[in-house]
Amino acid sequence: MGDYVDLPGVRTWYETEGAGDPLVLLHGGFCTNDTWGAQRADLAAEYRVFLPERRAHGHTPDVPGALSYQDMADDTVAFLETVVGGPAHLVGWSDGGVVALLVAMARPDLVRKAVVIGANFRPSSECFVEPAMVDAMTPGGADLTFFREMYEAVAPDGADHWPVVAAKVIDMWRTQPTLTTGDLARVEAPVLIMVGDDDMMTLEHTTALYRAIPGAQLAVVPGASHLVPLEKPALVNRLILDHFAQDEVETMLPIRRAPKPGATDGAAA
Repeated sequence: MGDYVDLPGVRTWYETEGAGDPLVLLHGGFCTNDTWGAQRADLAAEYRVFLPERRAHGHTPDVPGALSYQDMADDTVAFLETVVGGPAHLVGWSDGGVVALLVAMARPDLVRKAVVIGANFRPSSECFVEPAMVDAMTPGGADLTFFREMYEAVAPDGADHWPVVAAKVIDMWRTQPTLTTGDLARVEAPVLIMVGDDDMMTLEHTTALYRAIPGAQLAVVPGASHLVPLEKPALVNRLILDHFAQDEVETMLPIRRAPKPGATDGAAA
């Protein structure tokens, strides 16, 4: 079951299930909570799962003006403070991963650990394998039919509002996010970066994201695309749960995580 909460930026729809420590799932662009269908049961068996739908997505209405990742991150901070009531684990997929990174940078006190799936930290023109795919998108295009139908089924603004929302999201992808590796270095939470080996982002961009976040871990899932949570759900769920359950990363032959010269025992890079 779902409900609305009045946040400072937008009246937000969310769902909850399970019991235990809080875990917030942040869906991708144009998506709704339905896209987490392959994860919900496994994660809710271990955690209290919260699933907010961001502004202009799913049951949550659009707002005046352009869409931005920063506004969505601010909404997520308000959700953590108002509904969750404190820090939580975050799992963000695609646009949700960008939002998770922004929240972790701005409010480390609210993020325990994070899993970021198929996310980018630069605009599509700088990191997509095929940058022209975003420029070719139009609200009425066949490539967005699946997302349009998902939106029209539940949108409180009505089906006729789809072209407005689609144009806003496409414009956001063209121009955002604009993070630097220096920005990402401020992330304090333990982060697992996950990506399909045939994702929309280049593997070089994903590797740069991994290297920029202190202590991050990287999982490249073989035989998978940007839809890896749907394509390899058992593996993805296991990786998520293992990341949240582990206390420290210990390997037999550390290189990137080897102790720094002069550091005390147990200190790691």
